[in-house]
Amino acid sequence: MPMVSAIESLRAEIERIGSKNRRVKSVLPFGIDEVDARLPAGGLALGALHEVAGGGNGAIDGAAAALFAAGIAARTRGKVLWCITRPDLFAPALAQSGLAPDRVLYVEVGDDKTVLACVEEGLRHGGLGAVVAEIARLSMTSSRRLAHCAEGSGTVGLALRRWRRQTEAADFGQPTAATTRWRISVLPSETLPVPGVGRHRWLVELIRCRAGESADFELEACDDTGRLALPSNLADRPGAKEVGRRGASA
Repeated sequence: MPMVSAIESLRAEIERIGSKNRRVKSVLPFGIDEVDARLPAGGLALGALHEVAGGGNGAIDGAAAALFAAGIAARTRGKVLWCITRPDLFAPALAQSGLAPDRVLYVEVGDDKTVLACVEEGLRHGGLGAVVAEIARLSMTSSRRLAHCAEGSGTVGLALRRWRRQTEAADFGQPTAATTRWRISVLPSETLPVPGVGRHRWLVELIRCRAGESADFELEACDDTGRLALPSNLADRPGAKEVGRRGASA
């Protein structure tokens, strides 16, 4: 066999073998053009690690961050593994964000180290829709391990940053291997023409996006299908496409 033909044949065989194990990367769109346009490939990358935190250090913004993560998990397929160190999640609130109780497997452990170990195993499993880690600190080394496991299985990993002490909040500014980093803050609800409380509103900040740009969005909170929405007064106004304000490159 001529040398050139042999090399071409070898290349073809290597490509054939590699294609068997090559996982096609897919995304989970938010269904809001203004948000999806800011994300590479038009959605939140599956088979990747993403970080979510409250905009402030208080319980209200922290709860909004948890519901944002629940909305993402709700739109995946399969069971959701949620690893915690304290049993303070309110299942009916998660259900209102689209994450039904019968889809969630809760694992309660004593510290962040054990949470990370459980999440790593969950991401490796490959049969889960999403794996959520409630943690205070996340090092670059730990985040790389989680990101590697997520990429290998195609499962989305969500690092939900929660702090018991004020000093722990500064850790959120440290670099990690997360593909995106989100910060969620509660905004006043829309005023209704009748007594009552309108749909919750959030300031959703995309503060880091690999191969993309940062931006912030004023959105209505997740509905019972896990979907966010543009407030009607923003969606109907001229120039609504500019609701996602440009930030610094990530």
